[in-house]
Amino acid sequence: MRTAFISELITQAEKNPNIWLLTADLGFSALEPFAKKFPDRYVNVGVAEQNMVGIAAGLAHSGKQVFTYSIGNFSTMRCLEQIRNDVCYHRMNVKIVAVGAGFAYGPQGYTHHVIEDLAVMRTLPGMTTLTPADPLETHWITQQAVTDNGPCYLRLGKAGEKNLREPADFHPPQKLGDPICLKSGQDAQLFGTGSLLKNALDAASLLEKSGISLGIWSVPCLNPLNEEQILRFTNNQSVVFTLEEHNNQAGLGGRFAELYSSVSGGPRVCRIGVENAPPDVYGDQDHLRRWAGLDSEALSQRIIKELKTS
Repeated sequence: MRTAFISELITQAEKNPNIWLLTADLGFSALEPFAKKFPDRYVNVGVAEQNMVGIAAGLAHSGKQVFTYSIGNFSTMRCLEQIRNDVCYHRMNVKIVAVGAGFAYGPQGYTHHVIEDLAVMRTLPGMTTLTPADPLETHWITQQAVTDNGPCYLRLGKAGEKNLREPADFHPPQKLGDPICLKSGQDAQLFGTGSLLKNALDAASLLEKSGISLGIWSVPCLNPLNEEQILRFTNNQSVVFTLEEHNNQAGLGGRFAELYSSVSGGPRVCRIGVENAPPDVYGDQDHLRRWAGLDSEALSQRIIKELKTS
């Protein structure tokens, strides 16, 4: 995803001379094409994320559109006060790019897990919150971030994520906040975010063997979210599933729970995410997804269980 992001950002920067990119001493082997093409609009601020956000806010105050880049936990938690007060409070045109969503940096341990960021960032005032599922969505989402004229959070995977559909089959939604259908299904609907949707598609194939037709939707934008459209797509459903590589209490699942709490007779929301993440859990992304019950086999069994009780 980061390759798709930087490729699209270069395309946009060729058209918009106000686009800048700041990094906190990260992004090597990914950001060099931008730095080479636009050396006067690229700054490595060093290991100083809080200062990076302050610089970005200052540049934005002078009319620039600034993207900041770092590993997810560093680009959000370490400089949350600066994002809240310098960027959001003044509605600066700053885009916070977080690479390594979820367990992408799993071998580094809990300090590098990015599993609370959506819960925090989506509650900040005016913060557009974007979480593409694959490189195709990343290109489109980056375009949307450029056209957005305020604070924006862009949550990316690390590297190597494959497209979840053929390029010819990718049809961007009409507007930001609309979910994107990856697979039609009649028995239940699952709304997910990020590269974890690959596991959802694999789980859907397993469920078909049990006679269950699962619809799968990508939600590349948590804020804003087209609530009316989601309610229409889930009309007459007894249970709606959400899936995320994130704490399941306040991210995408929390967003859907808030939506249906105001709907009389709405479906039950089954939030599938990270239940708990003690600091002593280590391993690569696939290992940690299995530990958290987010692999395709565990997902299919969870969905079967929930449908039986709905």
